[in-house]
Amino acid sequence: MRHGGQILVDQLVAQGVQRVFSVPGESFLAALDGLHDSGIQNIVCRQEGGAAMMAEAHGKLTGTPGVLFVTRGPGATNASAGIHIAKQDSTPMVVFVGQIARHHRDREAFQEVDYRAVFGTLAKWATEVDQIERLPEYISHAFHLATSGRPGPVVLALPEDMLSACADVADLPAPSPQPFGISDAQLAAVTDALAQAKRPMVLAGGPNWSAKAAADLEAFAKGWNLPVAVSFRRQDRMNNDHPNFVGDLGVGMNPKLGQMLTQADTLLVLGARLGDTTTNGYELLDPTRPGPRILHIHPDPSELGRVYHPALAIPARADQMLARLAQTIGQGAWADWTQTARGQYEAWQTPVETPGAVKLEQVVTWLAANLAPDSILTNGAGNYAAFLHRYYRFRRFGTQVAPTSGSMGYGFPAAIAASLQHPDRTVVCMAGDGCFQMTCNEASTAMQHGAKPIVIVANNGRYGTIRMHQERHYPGRPSGTDLANPDFAALARAYGGHGETVTDQADFPAAFARAQAAGTLAIIELKLDPDMLTTGQSLSQLRAASTKL
Repeated sequence: MRHGGQILVDQLVAQGVQRVFSVPGESFLAALDGLHDSGIQNIVCRQEGGAAMMAEAHGKLTGTPGVLFVTRGPGATNASAGIHIAKQDSTPMVVFVGQIARHHRDREAFQEVDYRAVFGTLAKWATEVDQIERLPEYISHAFHLATSGRPGPVVLALPEDMLSACADVADLPAPSPQPFGISDAQLAAVTDALAQAKRPMVLAGGPNWSAKAAADLEAFAKGWNLPVAVSFRRQDRMNNDHPNFVGDLGVGMNPKLGQMLTQADTLLVLGARLGDTTTNGYELLDPTRPGPRILHIHPDPSELGRVYHPALAIPARADQMLARLAQTIGQGAWADWTQTARGQYEAWQTPVETPGAVKLEQVVTWLAANLAPDSILTNGAGNYAAFLHRYYRFRRFGTQVAPTSGSMGYGFPAAIAASLQHPDRTVVCMAGDGCFQMTCNEASTAMQHGAKPIVIVANNGRYGTIRMHQERHYPGRPSGTDLANPDFAALARAYGGHGETVTDQADFPAAFARAQAAGTLAIIELKLDPDMLTTGQSLSQLRAASTKL
């Protein structure tokens, strides 16, 4: 006989889980008891939103479900931000939520929530386990569903009386590997279509990637001399130094790359969803008008033809298709097309000077030139991230961990998860002053569990992205976007970490070296000029342009 918490944890062991993220609650005490002697590391966080983002980042980094435990009611709703990230980023994740006792249900008892209703549109599956004997069944199915097809989050609610009850029930093994393969006919359909192209482009992104898939993409691009673009925040899908890499189609994209997308006659989409971010709000590719011939490879059949009408739709994982495409060689009359795209990417990386004594473009280009290729960079959302997208070169798979959902506050929890997973690698979190303060309380989580990310806080004293849009639509009328900030370096020291403030660009390299040498959580605050706004426009320039209009 085992109580439900022990049955649950034994099932996690069977699934190969080695680390979970949690904020404790009395609704799942039995599960906490089960974790006690399990050998599974429990990363105790400070708020459920940060914990969920750590679990999601763990899923991105490992390709296996990030596991999260949160309590009922406010605990679960706090976690919803991370669950939404997992949904839009196609990240495998399993969330266990404590629930009220079954005999109190439907009375609006203390912290009662209908999790099927609340998470029904955020998760691939949201349900409640009423029978202790079925725990192994539900957990096995949850892990299978989280990783199959288009990966995503699964939410299991656990009534506390069910979890503390006892039963004699057998464990279930982890789901068996799913055999897969690309048929010769499917491969030929793709290669025949490419052979007929005059201005082809490859768009790589989405889930189910690996270092091998990235290497296969390089081999395929070289074998066909194809220009390869990547979707939003998937820049580590291909070595950015490769001569066939031409940039990212996302927020702040190279306008010339966007123009080439409109000129392409054949678009091979490998794993990406081909959504609004990739197409600049559906303007570069209008789904209601004729466009390029689209060859769409995606693991979820329901995604194929959902927005754009593909000439060829193959329900398969990107890595599956690339394993076959890497073995093919083709040629066409597009050598100049590819060379032009690469030249425009390299020109786009030439830094545009921003105002102030500390220049974010120089910080990022210094990182690109000096960090080890296996360094992991994380970020949340904000104009500061555009500098990373534009000027940094990702050279290995698994080195970019960022939310395609555009969630603020993500970068720091993700960096903690990355540092725990890869303690021997440099982990750098790029964060804005507004973004960082959404989850900066997780600094104590980092210190408690030995994570040592280096956080670079771009402090311009405002919610920069919102201020940018505000000045475009309501010039000269700032409202609700200015920030009063703490001393971020002192904050790092208060948590027991290393903190520095950089007020002159020349001081940054030495400050970063000291942060690396500290061997602990480190925060480097960059004092940016308030006039600094984007990679190509200052606040004063934007105001002047808005005034002319």
